[in-house]
Amino acid sequence: MSEQKRPSGMRAFWIIWAGQVISLLGTSMTNFGLTIWAYEQTGEATSLALIGFFFVTPMVILSPTAGAIVDRSNRKLMMMVSDLAAGLTTILQLALLVTGNLEIWHLYITAAVAGTFQTFQWPAFSAAMTLMLPKEQYGRANGLLELANAASGIFAPLLAGALLGIIGLAGLMVIDIVTFSLAIGALLFVFIPQPERSEAGRKAEANLWQESLYGFRHIIQRPSLLGLQLVFMGGNLFATLGFTLMAPMILARTGNNELIFGSVNSAGAIGGVVGGLAMSAWGGPKRRVLGVLGGWLLFGLLGETLLGLGQSLPIWLVASFAGAFFGPIINASNQAIWQAKVEPDVQGRVFGVRRMIAWAISPLARLMAGPLADKVFEPAMQTGGSMASTFGWLVGTGDGAGMSLILVLCGLAVALLAFVGYAVRVVRDAEDILPDFDGVPEYSAVPAAT
Repeated sequence: MSEQKRPSGMRAFWIIWAGQVISLLGTSMTNFGLTIWAYEQTGEATSLALIGFFFVTPMVILSPTAGAIVDRSNRKLMMMVSDLAAGLTTILQLALLVTGNLEIWHLYITAAVAGTFQTFQWPAFSAAMTLMLPKEQYGRANGLLELANAASGIFAPLLAGALLGIIGLAGLMVIDIVTFSLAIGALLFVFIPQPERSEAGRKAEANLWQESLYGFRHIIQRPSLLGLQLVFMGGNLFATLGFTLMAPMILARTGNNELIFGSVNSAGAIGGVVGGLAMSAWGGPKRRVLGVLGGWLLFGLLGETLLGLGQSLPIWLVASFAGAFFGPIINASNQAIWQAKVEPDVQGRVFGVRRMIAWAISPLARLMAGPLADKVFEPAMQTGGSMASTFGWLVGTGDGAGMSLILVLCGLAVALLAFVGYAVRVVRDAEDILPDFDGVPEYSAVPAAT
C-alpha cells in the first residue's frame, strides 16, 4: 500500500491508539505476573523497587538525547523501534523462564533496556500527533491516551490474576508478544507525516550533544512555557510527596485493613478512567491553561487535602476518585498547549527535556516522604507530641495522623501553586502570548499587562 493510500489524520490516530491500548494491556499483564514471580523468588520488596528503578533511570538520564534523535529521525520508525525493543525483552524473558534460567538480575537488565527504548516512544508519539491532528483535537486525543493508561491499571491486574493460574506466567508473556505485534502492525498500516523545517529547527541544528541541550534553551527563552513547567514541577513534587504516603497512612489509621486500602485504590483507578473518558469526549476547556491550573487547584483541594482530612472510608473513596479524575484533565490540557506552541520539528528535543524534568522530581519526592513522615510528623502528631495540640483538631492524633497532616499541607501547597500560576500573567495568558507553531495565535485579543 502506498503512503498516500494509508489511513491518515484522526483515522490513523484511532488505529495507532487501539494498537497501543492492546499492547499496553499485554505489557501490564506481564508486569503483574513478573511482580508476583519476583516477590516469590526473593520475598523482598527491595527487588521490586529495583526493577522500577532500572526502568525509570534511563528515562530520566536519556530523555533529552532521545528527543534529539527523534527529531533527527522518522517518528513512525522511532515508535516501531520502541515497541519492538519492548517486545524483544519479553521474548528474552520468556526464553529464560521456559528453560528454567530466569533470575531476578535478568529483570534488572531487561527493565533497563525497556526503559531506554521507551524513552523514544513518548516524544515520538507526541510529535506525531501534532502533525496528524488539527489542534482542536489535541485535548481529546491526549484524553484518550490518559484513558488508555488508566484503563490498563484496572483491567490488566484483573485479567492477569484470572489467567495466571490457567496459563501461567509464560502464557501471559505470549499474550504480551502478540499484543506488541499488533501495535507494530497498526503503525505499519498508517501514514504519519514528517514535519517541515522551521526556523527554530534550523537554529537548533548542531551535533547530538548540543541538540540534546536545545530543549532547555527553548523552554528557558519562553517565559510562558517555563512558568507552566515550574507549576508542573511544583505540582508533581507535592502530589508525589503526599500520595507516596497514602498507603501507609490508610493502613496505619485502619489497623492494616487491606480491604479498605484496596477499595481506596480501586476508587482512584475508576476516577482515572472516568477522567480520561471525560477528557476524550469533552476535549477540555477552550482555554487549556484553565484545565491545567484549575485541574491542579481541584486536585489539591478535593484530592490530596481531602484525603488527608478524611478519617473514614467514604471520604477516602471520594478523595481518591477526585485526585485521579483530575489527573487526565491536567495532563491532557498541558500536553495540548505544548503541542500547539512548540514547532513540530523540535518537539522531540523539547518534550524529551520536559519528561526528564517531570520524572526527575518524582524520586526526590519519594526519598523525602519516608523520613519526613517517620522522623518528623508522625512523632509530632502522637498524643502529647509537639504538633498534636495545634493540628490534632484537624487530622486527629496517633498512628497515621502525621502522614495525614503531610497530605493536607501538600494539597494546600498544590492549590497555592495553581493560584500563583494564575496570578502570573505569562502563565495565565500563555496561549495568547505564544503563537501557535503555524504562527496564528489561538486567541486574537492579547490582554494588557497587569
